[in-house]
Order: sequence, then C-alpha cells, then structure tokens
Amino acid sequence: MSEYLLTVKNLKTYFPIKEGLVKRTVGYVKAVEDVSFSVKQKQVYAIVGESGCGKSTAGKSIVRLIEPTAGEVIFDGKNLSSLSDEEIRLKRRDMQFIFQNPYSSLNPRMNVYQLLSEPLKTHFNLTENEMQLQILEMIDKIGITEDQLWRYPHQFSGGQKQRISIARALITKPRFVIADEPVSALDVSIQAQVLNLLINLQKEMELAMVFISHDLNVVRFISSEVAVMYLGSIMESGSTDEIYQKPLHPYSKALLDAVPNIDPLKKKRRSSLKGEVPNPANPPSGCPFSPRCSRADDICRKEKPTLSFYKGRNIACHNPLE
Repeated sequence: MSEYLLTVKNLKTYFPIKEGLVKRTVGYVKAVEDVSFSVKQKQVYAIVGESGCGKSTAGKSIVRLIEPTAGEVIFDGKNLSSLSDEEIRLKRRDMQFIFQNPYSSLNPRMNVYQLLSEPLKTHFNLTENEMQLQILEMIDKIGITEDQLWRYPHQFSGGQKQRISIARALITKPRFVIADEPVSALDVSIQAQVLNLLINLQKEMELAMVFISHDLNVVRFISSEVAVMYLGSIMESGSTDEIYQKPLHPYSKALLDAVPNIDPLKKKRRSSLKGEVPNPANPPSGCPFSPRCSRADDICRKEKPTLSFYKGRNIACHNPLE
C-alpha cells in the first residue's frame, strides 16, 4: 500500500470568458493554476488562503465535481481524470465532500432518513433493515435522535444541519473526504462543537482529509500539513507547526500577522499585506503575489517562481524570508 492515498499533480482549472452573440471565448479565469500536493493515509491536510484564491475550486476539481482543465489526480493508485463517469460514480463511495453551506447543500424536500439513505441506496445493495442499522449508528455519532429522522432540514438549526451534512458524507464509510470550510457558515458559539465532531469522526474512521479554510487558527488545530494558496497557486506548503512558527513566504507571514491575538499581554503583529487580490482573468506577470509584496524585485515581476524544496518545505518565492 502506498504511503499516499491522494496525489495531485499540476492541477489546473480554467473557466472560459465568453463575449458577444456567438459567445466567443476571449480569455480564461485561471482559478487553479498548477497545484500539486500529496495526502497520506489517515492524514489531515489543510489548504488555506484568502477568499477567491481558488481553494474551493481545487477541492471540487479533485473529486471531479468540477472538471479540471489539466493535471492528474491519483487516488488509491488510479488516475481519476482517466476514469469514465460510471467508474467515478463507483469511486465516490470512497471519496466524499462536505460542503460549506448546509442551508443549500441539503434537499429541503427530503427528511433526514431519506437524506442518509440515498447514498446507501446509490452505492450499496442493502436490505431495509441493514440500511436502518447503519443510519441509526451514524446519527448516534453525530448527536441526532431517532425521532428527528423524520424531520426536514428547515426544522433544524445551522449546526444540526451541518451535522447531518457530515453524516451524509460519512455514511458510506469513505477513506477520503474533502471538508470545504465546514464551520464558516455557522455561529461562532457552535463552530467548536462541529469541528470537534469532525475531528473525532476523522480519527475514529481513520479518514484522510483535505480541510479547506480561511481560518488559520482552525487549520493549526486540525491539520498536520498545510498548503498556502494565492491566486490559484500554492505559495508555500509543509508542516503546519513549522509554517506557523516560522513562515518563509511573505504571503504566509502576512496571513499569520493578520490573525487576531487574544492574549492582551502580547504585542499585536502588524500585517504587511496591502492592496487587493489581482484579477485571475488577468494575473500579473511573474510572481502572482509581487504587486502586494514588500520584498518584490525585478525578477519577481518578470519570472514566476516554481514550487521548490527549501529549508524543509516547498516554497514558490525568489526572495524567501530567512
């Protein structure tokens, strides 16, 4: 068995820009640009970055909810981009997706029992009794009572809806799951509860997970490795602890400096991040971060850095921090 359950190689996802009556393609939005990383068995790998950096598109492209433009996604030794629609459907029992917004990801016309039984009917040939046993086992883990099985999504709170979404994703007992900002749409008071539930289920079921988030405090709590994305590309990746303790890319440092410090005795770090994220339909030449980087020089503005191994991690920067 390979050490890595998932390997992403040079993943690209472009969206065409069409104009005119004949809808002629005049350009492309490069949402994901040459992304590569690997996830080990039972590992939680995080992807972080500002809103619009392409992290959610990358997650959906990995499981082919969005068809990638180029690149390879190797899952359990098989290249997903070469599989037929039927073969991908069979693979989905082992690869699941937890969406960001439980208010829109659950079918309002289905009760909880129907929502949880649908993936079981799709992927397995179970009797009604076998299906009921699996559903009862799952709702016990997520904190939903048996009498609530016959309620509809509008009858639950946001936190309960996300618990149901997690149960629906994990009911097939997958080996790998992508969690796309699973707590960002929830009230702060219940984010920790849902996050702890997800962590406990990940450990209990020995899942490999890609955890997508813009909240760096959450990422540090849940992941062992992290990739920092900007404008569709990975700027830095490696051990979560090492990157948090000493970031080497100026963008990673700027993100960490922007995190509020709850300790009143510690001096607040001043963020060096200025300006707006460039338009992905018209990215800057050279390094995509160069227009906002205080360390940028001529080579940064002319030549895009490649993701290379440097001081124990991967970094795409001509002038890394020391």
